[in-house]
Amino acid sequence: MKQVYLDYSATTPIKEEVLEAMLPVYKNGYGNPSSLYTLGLEAKALLDKAREKVASSIGASGKEIFFTGCGSEADNWALIGVANKLKNKGKHIITSKIEHHAILHTCEYLEKQGYEITYLDVTKDGFVKPETLKAAIRKDTILVSIMFINNEVGTIQPIKELAKIAKENGVLFHTDGVQALGSIPIDVKDLGIDMMSMSAHKIYGPKGVGALYIRKGLRIDNYLHGGAQEMGKRAGTENLPSIVGFGKAAELVQDGLEEHIKKLTKLRDYTIDEILKRIPKSYLNGSRKNRHPGNINITFEYIEGEAILLLLDNYGISVATGSACASKSLNPSHVLDAMGVPWEMIHGTVRITLGDMTTKEDIDYFIEHLAKTVEVLRKLSPVDEKKGWN
Repeated sequence: MKQVYLDYSATTPIKEEVLEAMLPVYKNGYGNPSSLYTLGLEAKALLDKAREKVASSIGASGKEIFFTGCGSEADNWALIGVANKLKNKGKHIITSKIEHHAILHTCEYLEKQGYEITYLDVTKDGFVKPETLKAAIRKDTILVSIMFINNEVGTIQPIKELAKIAKENGVLFHTDGVQALGSIPIDVKDLGIDMMSMSAHKIYGPKGVGALYIRKGLRIDNYLHGGAQEMGKRAGTENLPSIVGFGKAAELVQDGLEEHIKKLTKLRDYTIDEILKRIPKSYLNGSRKNRHPGNINITFEYIEGEAILLLLDNYGISVATGSACASKSLNPSHVLDAMGVPWEMIHGTVRITLGDMTTKEDIDYFIEHLAKTVEVLRKLSPVDEKKGWN
């Protein structure tokens, strides 16, 4: 049976070049980078080289990159680190209603610690309006955290404009850049970003390693305590093989970024057009223009997205439904809810995300079976265009 993987925003397969870079480190690079003997110094050189590669991919310097266990840890560190450091200045943080749960749940934790969180509304296409952010900033605001690219609907936020508003008001600006790294050009200096979270497994690297960019001169509290690793900011012996893999993955996406964007955008637009043309009562969620090059989020009326996912899996096709990082939950997507999509429509939504290994043949195979699946499910559905939803 043909296998068609269309869930690249959830995770990506590791590239052969990345694996090749990691294997020698597993075998021979076992020295502790904190040690002063030769094996340790060789490991430290590999660590520094990987740090520089990740930094280069976002226009930063190596000393501004701190490796973490994942993107979620980087998000937690950014928010909690700033909150603890600046609590005497203020206890007000601003984010949006469509953030990843790594941000939202951290904000909920901070609320229990006495912080006040403002959750900004978004437009029907999932954008944070700059004027909305400007109106929400107060004298006691210490941090704004807005996701660079939304993981569900692919909306690319006007980060430069949002960061400028924060800076003009003396407020730090963090962005969850997990979906942005390797998908669009990023220059943290030009954009005015103070902190950005990243993850290796979203760019064809290994799982279990992420990073937090912290602008030079910015001091936030440590998240993990113990040793002096990561320039004294994040305790724990570094996961060197995975960090080397992260560095290689960052190098590859930087070198091939223009072609990657061109290819995925063409395939994405073709997929959207074919689905909307071939399947009645299907609707695209989010913007057609300012969108992740490989993201397609479609709602199908009168059927459940989970049923689509399960039937497509019988054909070897992998897609996502609902809130992708919480797909086991029956709760409707908080992102689509914030965008004003009706509850019953949210449950009929599927997210398709493309990647470097996706071909037009894959897409044609997918669309053929998607159309058949939707037709079958609508015949079985207890609701239809005449009956409507109960």
